Amino acid sequence: MLEDVIETTVVELLRLAATELPLDVKTALRQALIHERSAVAQTQLRTMIRNFELAEQTGTPMCQDTGTITFYLTAGDAFPHLSRLPPLLKRATQRATQVIPLRPNAVNPFTGQNGGDNAGPFFPPIHWKIVPGNTLHITVFPKGGGSENMCTLGLLDPGVGLDGVKKFVVDAVITAGGRPCPPLILGVGIGGGADVALTLAKDALLRSITERHADPVVAQLEADLLALTNLTGVGPLGLGGDSTVLGVNVEYTHRHPASLPVGVAFQCWAARKAAAQISADGHVTYLLHTPARQ
Repeated sequence: MLEDVIETTVVELLRLAATELPLDVKTALRQALIHERSAVAQTQLRTMIRNFELAEQTGTPMCQDTGTITFYLTAGDAFPHLSRLPPLLKRATQRATQVIPLRPNAVNPFTGQNGGDNAGPFFPPIHWKIVPGNTLHITVFPKGGGSENMCTLGLLDPGVGLDGVKKFVVDAVITAGGRPCPPLILGVGIGGGADVALTLAKDALLRSITERHADPVVAQLEADLLALTNLTGVGPLGLGGDSTVLGVNVEYTHRHPASLPVGVAFQCWAARKAAAQISADGHVTYLLHTPARQ
């Protein structure tokens, strides 16, 4: 039954995200260790690498903060049961919380009460894209509280141009210091309105850090921001060093002539995500990991 396949796949994606870093992030951390000159930073990077290796070997979450979960769906308009997906995703989240296990991180904003299952009203949040076709692409994105707390928005004077955008991003990294658990991945969203810029910044985090933007101007901005943020000396966990940022991904849209919104989304070194594509006949293809059973 297709609904059972979807629920089981989402539980598996949450397990993979919590216990196995994507290859691009593992490679970037190992490369950072090779190029890092600070002995203290080298110690932190070795610990992070040993941490994710043990998590993968033992099947246990790599961080005690297993994050708050967001789903990103690209759904074909002919894929069946689209209206059933929100309750399916919530049920899968509740099940994964118990069986992986994940730390319950969903609390009532007024009372602080924790329901114990990572679910609540409109939670976990779901971002939809409806496209032609009959397949469903699911990305699970559990994001830690430390990195989320550092996300920031600037409504800049358009006259500052790209230099002003660069300064805003670099200043945000310096201000954040060690709190978002660097080395970081940065998502930067430019344009639209306040809400659009931050949404684009989060969307940018879904792209591999090895994949440059198709627009050469944006790709150059990504490279410039990576170089500039690594000159800050914040270093792993804010203890100093060369390895402050592993990757910078930028997304943009058009803006009002009087407004230059810039959103910066921080992701910690434990840059967890997992993705799969499900066809209408129930065939599942995992896209960032290879589960043992596949």
